[in-house]
Amino acid sequence: MYSTSGYDLGPLAPERIRELAAGLTPQEREILLNKGTERAFCGGLTDHKEAGVYVCRLCGLPLFSSEAKFHSGTGWPSFFRPFDPDHVAERRDTSHGMIRTEILCRRCGSHLGHVFPDGPPPTGQRYCLNSAALRFYARDAELPPESRPVVQVAYFAGGCFWGIEDRFQQVPGVIDATSGYQGGKTPRPTYKQVCTGRTGHAETVRVTFDPNRVTYRRLLEWFFRFHDPTQLNRQGPDVGTQYRSAIFAADEAQLREARAFIDEMAASGAFGKRRIVTTVEPAGPFYEAEDYHQDYHRRHGGSCPLPSLR
Repeated sequence: MYSTSGYDLGPLAPERIRELAAGLTPQEREILLNKGTERAFCGGLTDHKEAGVYVCRLCGLPLFSSEAKFHSGTGWPSFFRPFDPDHVAERRDTSHGMIRTEILCRRCGSHLGHVFPDGPPPTGQRYCLNSAALRFYARDAELPPESRPVVQVAYFAGGCFWGIEDRFQQVPGVIDATSGYQGGKTPRPTYKQVCTGRTGHAETVRVTFDPNRVTYRRLLEWFFRFHDPTQLNRQGPDVGTQYRSAIFAADEAQLREARAFIDEMAASGAFGKRRIVTTVEPAGPFYEAEDYHQDYHRRHGGSCPLPSLR
């Protein structure tokens, strides 16, 4: 389970929650675990105005940003939208003779407060939080591992993106694969423009992955199984620079690793006397392809078999 912004939302085991709860104060325990409420105007974050992010006091999941904080006059920290809607769960609350909507941390289930439909634009929502349910990190502060996104992205071009996308979607640890265009000079190109070969783009797949489950090195190994890196500006019957073999590195670490991997493959003799023509370059703008290209094999009832990888 991953959020739109790339955080692991897998529910925490009861043992892990008990372990984290051991560090709570009595007040924090009462609020987070027993659905308590702190007294109005007594919380330390009610009038807090510093720029940064507010995370769950128990598990560290980012919940709200200072950019969405406003002064509601209610006596509790108030926000008009979450950091990521996926991070906040809602539940009908009929306690105390009222009908309200309780909000909880999606990852650990901790009680945060309630949401009301009387907030400011653009959402019209008022997320009313207990200060004791939150921990604040200033904008320039280094976040702990539990408060950082876990996913990374990688970009691979190797012929028609339908097949590359389909195969990467089958790799354990890959969260999403999206077809698009990269490596060219024309902004927001269409498929028809790319097919002319004049935009300079390659049919590319953006791979979103969890590095704790599949490494970038492993993705490189799969990529060299998914296509023939010795074919210049083509893959089988598909001919043209848009079908070239290329790796677009998302950062310097990927750039170094991809280049080292290609040198290793060339030295290994894995492709005999054929020269590896895969290019490696920093990732430029990636433009998602038209909707009818996305999940093409999945939507049309077919699939490319995943080759073996030793």
